[in-house]
Amino acid sequence: MSKKSANNSRNIPQDNDRRGRFGYYARVKLFENIFPAAFKSRPNRFVVECLLDGRTVRAYLPNPGRLWELLFPDVTMYLTPMLPAAGRKLRYLAVAVDRDGMPVMLHTHHTNTVAAKLIRDGRIPGLEGAEIVKPEHRVGRSRFDFLLRKDEKDFLLEVKSCTLFHHTLAMFPDAVSARATKHLRELAELARKGYATGVLFVVHSPQARYFMPEHHTDLEFSRTLYNVRKSVMVRAVSVEWQRDLSLGRNVRELAIPWDLVDRETHDRGSYIVVLKLPRDRRIAVGGLGEMKFRKGYYLYAGSTLKDLTRRLARHQRLSKKHHWHIDYLREHAEYVAGVPFRTSQDLECGIAGALSGISDWQVKGFGCSDCNCISHLFAMAEDPFRTRKFSDLLLQFRMGKPEEELNSR
Repeated sequence: MSKKSANNSRNIPQDNDRRGRFGYYARVKLFENIFPAAFKSRPNRFVVECLLDGRTVRAYLPNPGRLWELLFPDVTMYLTPMLPAAGRKLRYLAVAVDRDGMPVMLHTHHTNTVAAKLIRDGRIPGLEGAEIVKPEHRVGRSRFDFLLRKDEKDFLLEVKSCTLFHHTLAMFPDAVSARATKHLRELAELARKGYATGVLFVVHSPQARYFMPEHHTDLEFSRTLYNVRKSVMVRAVSVEWQRDLSLGRNVRELAIPWDLVDRETHDRGSYIVVLKLPRDRRIAVGGLGEMKFRKGYYLYAGSTLKDLTRRLARHQRLSKKHHWHIDYLREHAEYVAGVPFRTSQDLECGIAGALSGISDWQVKGFGCSDCNCISHLFAMAEDPFRTRKFSDLLLQFRMGKPEEELNSR
């Protein structure tokens, strides 16, 4: 890197240890003082409550993702002290969480630290020999994570942090991200104007082998990524984190199965509607007559061959003509969430069968008049999103199914 480039990248943490077969291996350790704590709750997107040394503390969580598959009661979180500042109420920063015995980095801002190191080390395919000219570079009204110099040409790079993975498959995003979609469109537009552009997904799991956009959750982002792939360089790499939250040596480029992305990224498939009934009730359910429903969380499995987004929006509305059994229950229950499974496969009965295996009870004959299932409505006494068994079910049907196909190729 030239002296000028090095000065322009002064905001990027520099290497502090040189050794290894790649010419040098820079040990990146982001935090000096790390305290393991037990996760208890997430009052809002950016605050978590944890049990640390026998007392409950609140910590700032620099990650707006849903993190459904990571944040369960008593899972180990890693906290670090925050420097005192005027008006700051929180003393700790939540930087990582344990999953299957390995830390997963949650601090999205430090993903750029990782990307900078990988670029300098020549570990990003397609960016070998690139120099970091400037972080946080503006072009017009847009700002991108890095301005690089590659083959005597400016290169704009956007970096995304990925914490959603299931064995060998990783996906991004885990929540709808209009900002990420906007970045893709801006990069494609700048590519048409002569810039070299790219997006890099940093996956915080060394087990990952494949990467796909998370089309179940964010259809628009997924379709946009597919559409810009020829004008915008798309790369995904996996990294590993040691117990002290230092960056490990293992870096792997992930394969992106564009054919599978194209086939599955459509607004159709199956879904689970989650409702909350605050108290016991007797409810008249169409042809089923009056039925007794215990208070709790109800999970309904359904499907549609088209307009999945519209179907979920209908289930959320209270004002509508009653057509399905679920419409009668919805009139008395709170809408918690709609979970789509966008796929070309018919998964409705399979999902119902899986729900029967994790639920506390079921409502016989509900929503299954056109199949041989005992029920398509199941219930749990506690919030399913706070249980690992429900998270595992979502991961299996959303990611496990395409993963099985990829691993069999």
